[in-house]
Amino acid sequence: MVELQVRGVSVRRALSAALLLLGMVGLGVAGDVGTARPASAHATVVTTTPADGARLDAAPAEVSVEFDEDVSLGAGYARVLGADGHRVDTGAPAVRDGLLTVPLREGLPEGSYVVTWRVVSADSHPVSGAFSFVVGNGELVAPTVADGGDAAAPGVAVALPAARWLGYLGLVLGLGVPVFLLLCWPAGWAVPLLRRLIGAGLAAVAVGGLLSLLLQGPYAAGAGLGAVTDPQLLATTSGSAYGVTLLLRVLLAGLLAAVLLRPLQSGRAPGRGRLVVGAVLTVALVLTVAGVGHPVAGDLTVLAVAVTAVHVAAMSCWLGGLAALLVGTSAGEVPLAALRPMLLRWSPLAAGLVTALVLSGVLQSVREVGSPSALVQTTYGWLLLGKLAVVVLVLVAAALSRDWVQTRLGGRPRRPSAGRRVVAQAFAAVPGEPAAAGPGVVAVDPVDAAGDDPAPVPLGLLRRTVLLEAAGALVVLALSAVLVGTPPARAAVAAPVEVTLPLRSSAGAADNGSVQVSLAPATPGPTSLHVYLYDAAGRLAQPRDITVALTEPQQQIGPLDVRLAAAGPGHYVGDGATLPAAGTWTLTVTVRLDEFTAVTASTVFPVR
Repeated sequence: MVELQVRGVSVRRALSAALLLLGMVGLGVAGDVGTARPASAHATVVTTTPADGARLDAAPAEVSVEFDEDVSLGAGYARVLGADGHRVDTGAPAVRDGLLTVPLREGLPEGSYVVTWRVVSADSHPVSGAFSFVVGNGELVAPTVADGGDAAAPGVAVALPAARWLGYLGLVLGLGVPVFLLLCWPAGWAVPLLRRLIGAGLAAVAVGGLLSLLLQGPYAAGAGLGAVTDPQLLATTSGSAYGVTLLLRVLLAGLLAAVLLRPLQSGRAPGRGRLVVGAVLTVALVLTVAGVGHPVAGDLTVLAVAVTAVHVAAMSCWLGGLAALLVGTSAGEVPLAALRPMLLRWSPLAAGLVTALVLSGVLQSVREVGSPSALVQTTYGWLLLGKLAVVVLVLVAAALSRDWVQTRLGGRPRRPSAGRRVVAQAFAAVPGEPAAAGPGVVAVDPVDAAGDDPAPVPLGLLRRTVLLEAAGALVVLALSAVLVGTPPARAAVAAPVEVTLPLRSSAGAADNGSVQVSLAPATPGPTSLHVYLYDAAGRLAQPRDITVALTEPQQQIGPLDVRLAAAGPGHYVGDGATLPAAGTWTLTVTVRLDEFTAVTASTVFPVR
């Protein structure tokens, strides 16, 4: 990025203000955002019915898993296995409003059963898990053997981020380069290499979208690359909101290529009609990129998509301008008259784009990270810090470019000598059109009174700094492609447990009141536990007996009984509650209403 002082405002000042805002926002959210419920991406289990490790007198008619956001089965699965490994579920599992239900066969015998699932969260990423329960007497079977985890197959795990990276690179070339040519370098349409880059960029957007569509099915199902052509997976993905958005992206890229076909062939800037249609298609294309993944999960979806759209558009235009600038400065020596107007136009545009990038990045980080501590506690946070470090290096290269511009070109044209002025068009004249004063044209002094051309300026340093910026940009795009598939820091970091659960009998009836559980912090070590018991009318109730147990099935820890002390009517406090290790824990509350009736409630929560 080449930076100039424009109307008293510089990119450096804009970045300083934006980074200051980032720090203020970070300090503001540090105290209370971390206590909020995860706002986006990668659904987590709230509770299961029956509870993990429960012992039932009779087999239920169905089992259910409740998530904290909407999920879909997509290419995933949900099944119940007996102790012998055979399926005991019947019919088709159903998902509605984040509740997954799996019907069971009638007349199941006593024994241990394992419930296992793999669903797709609202951000298009798979979430899997398992739990077990016992009917009658018998040994509880650990669910770990049935839980394949959320990880994708190795080939898919590499190919999917590569497809996203290809799509992002296509946006930079297919959208960013035309914007640069239209606003900063109209004569650049005559450069064949730039026209080829625009066509290749739009093709990359389409190919990246198609590859993502093919890979989403195996990714959601936990299958390998050999399943990319599976008709059932393709049909499932194509019928989902994620698949429809990808198909629309491919279509829009094709339409935009058709609109730009004549300008790309003739080497002339598009006319007004094509500009209007192209602008509409460009906005729609950006929205198809912003309308998938983390922004569409959680709260404030419309705002999140809008902010992401600004981020994607600013990224595409900024990096596309760098690519075009790199091509423009690769000719070795360029006259001042040709170089200067393009740089003077690019400078304020780049300042605005960088400011938009930083500000939209701040808003995205607040939503996806939540608290400064999450930056160093999660994979998402470390990737984001790495991305920011590369951006800083790119800005250092931009500062070197700025120094070159100020030294070689100055802030404004000098006054002409002896009344003579030389008019030259930027870089290249459009074939068939004479050079004339106006856009892309600048008047400069002749350096030599005997000649009509300004002295050429060697562009070695400028070319190297722009090349460094472009190389850093490729790394930033790669990290962005990985971040899209990584659980956001706010969802990955341990959040306090704040949940109200229905109390159910062994037969599954849920008209026995409810229990409110509050546990913080959800980290290894001592924790504070509060339990509030309500009857069916919503009044605080006093039971005959109440107990709380903690288990971690995968590590075979527990059940650990938590001693409860009465703190008021229907209010109990855990005395010395401790979470001994990180993992996925289950908290089970058992309430004895009278001598013959006991009801339970349970919730699953991460400890990190």
